[in-house]
Amino acid sequence: MSPRSKQEYMRAVVQRYVSASKVVKCQILNEVCATTGYHRKAAIRRLRQARGPQPTPPHRQRAQIYGPSTLTVLAGIWEAAGYPWSVRLKALLPLWLPWATRRFAIAPQVAHQLLAISPSTMDRRLQGKKRQLQRRLYGRTKPGTLLKHQIPIKTEHWDVTLPGFTEMDLVAHSGNSADGEFLQSLNLTDIHTGWVETRAVMGKSQTAVAAAVDEMRAAIPFALRGLDSDNGSEFINNHLFRYCEAREIQFTRGRPYKKDDNAHVEQKNWTHVRKLMGWDRYDSPAALHAMNDLYRNELRLMMNLFQPSVKLLRKVRVGSRLKRVYDCPQTPLDRLLASEAGDPAVLATLQQLRDRLDPFALAAAIDHKLTRIYRLANRRQSPRHAAAAAPTPGRGSLLESEAPQPPRPRFQMRAWSHRRRAPVTS
Repeated sequence: MSPRSKQEYMRAVVQRYVSASKVVKCQILNEVCATTGYHRKAAIRRLRQARGPQPTPPHRQRAQIYGPSTLTVLAGIWEAAGYPWSVRLKALLPLWLPWATRRFAIAPQVAHQLLAISPSTMDRRLQGKKRQLQRRLYGRTKPGTLLKHQIPIKTEHWDVTLPGFTEMDLVAHSGNSADGEFLQSLNLTDIHTGWVETRAVMGKSQTAVAAAVDEMRAAIPFALRGLDSDNGSEFINNHLFRYCEAREIQFTRGRPYKKDDNAHVEQKNWTHVRKLMGWDRYDSPAALHAMNDLYRNELRLMMNLFQPSVKLLRKVRVGSRLKRVYDCPQTPLDRLLASEAGDPAVLATLQQLRDRLDPFALAAAIDHKLTRIYRLANRRQSPRHAAAAAPTPGRGSLLESEAPQPPRPRFQMRAWSHRRRAPVTS
């Protein structure tokens, strides 16, 4: 059979082949292979060519369920809460929605949609707001050499079911120069609940660090059972060792140059300190007082009462990939209530305080205090501020609509501006 005859034969068979059932198609293919001598796969390709190009079916687009007003309010809550991850944003919406309803006059339909929207949809609809920016973190901790044989190293993963076992670390506000004394933010992070206390200290003296630890111990609403630190001399010293020994506090340390041993507090160093304060240099008593005024009041309440966080439950190996499984997002206060380990009177007071506090007003107060702190930075020894990094009110809005725009607190935008620029090193 000539090639032309095979083409004519295929054009004659193709219509019968297209409309046939699966069983009949198998019989037609057997017939075509026997007649033309084609391999079965070649016969299928020839029949498709004889059929010709087919029109592409129209792409079905799903109708948008969430309107501009819903997304505008969602973006406002997301910004006021400090740009949380979508899973955390989903968890904090029921807590923030009553106050958002009073502030923005949300319709019942919009409130219902806000509670129904999924984290994946939040990621898609807020994609225009999100930015992938590079950041650089600096450490100013030098290894300590005292008492290392008396303070045990903790290398195993934390597996605690009670609050009180904590990690602590210092965040340096040195700017471009490590000369002289400058402020340090001391972070204390509870492993079980995620409760965080922060205090600013001048320098890294043993007495200043121990005094800050004692103040935070009195502020946390549960008993302090354990302290885990890095190997810096501000922690590995007789002063803090005797302090923990006298109060029966378990004192452990991580391995030198292994930051993952203190992974819990390292994460809080970014979310609770560096994200807000940036890399500027602070070295004045006025800045010390202003930072502690923020750490002891508004920021402490915002992060522990209104900001849900997730905890890693386990890691599952799926082929060559490692899948991380997290629990449901909860605020540190909710985890503390579930543990039933705190002082009931203190916990009841914290619950009543959360019920009457407006998180949007709290965010505005944090913004106001941060603005004052920024003015106290030592600009001569701080990274240069690029003009493009300065936040512009209303720039890059998510939606162009006539719906009322929620207020944009500056303190969250300040966090993005610090991530946008790279520090100038000396």
